[in-house]
Amino acid sequence: MAIKLGVLISGSGSNLQALIDNIEAGTLDATIEVVISSRADAYGLKRAEAAGIQTLTLSRELYDDPFTADEVIASTLAAREVDYVIMAGYMRMVHDPILRAFPNRVVNLHPALLPSFKGAHGIQEAFDYGVKLTGITVHFADDRYDCGPIIAQRAVAIEEGMTVEQLEERIHAVEHELYPEVIQWLAEGRVSVDEHGHVHVA
Repeated sequence: MAIKLGVLISGSGSNLQALIDNIEAGTLDATIEVVISSRADAYGLKRAEAAGIQTLTLSRELYDDPFTADEVIASTLAAREVDYVIMAGYMRMVHDPILRAFPNRVVNLHPALLPSFKGAHGIQEAFDYGVKLTGITVHFADDRYDCGPIIAQRAVAIEEGMTVEQLEERIHAVEHELYPEVIQWLAEGRVSVDEHGHVHVA
């Protein structure tokens, strides 16, 4: 049975597109019930509309009180009866109203191997630091930025002579593979979190 997703975005929505494409290809057993954007000019809204998915944009004024904004988001997601909340380039923290409504069901994607290079500039910071290996992390969100139980990671090598733009392109390509794969694990009921906050994948 397909799981119902609510997707949170802030920008281009390329990971949203990867989910849409995998659903259409039959490789992701899910439906996207609603796409919620923190920005009215997010290109991801056009992707959602092209796929016939309902969208909601929250105003900047509403976000002045992040808890009120998250109450609106949580009630919207609950009304759509979503099973999982998928953060796909959503550049804001989620707070108690969403986390309480969807415990261990808010999933985030980060473009670095957590716990290294947290925050909004993970790709640039890994590149600037000179590490030879970075990658992506899929994890359950909690009330701390880029923390929460790690579900999966995939490494990306930073090769000699590679530019940060090339690294970014490679990381996004890996994101578009791993994120739908992990969400399919959720659809198959293979992911659990133990009492120590560690994720197990059957």
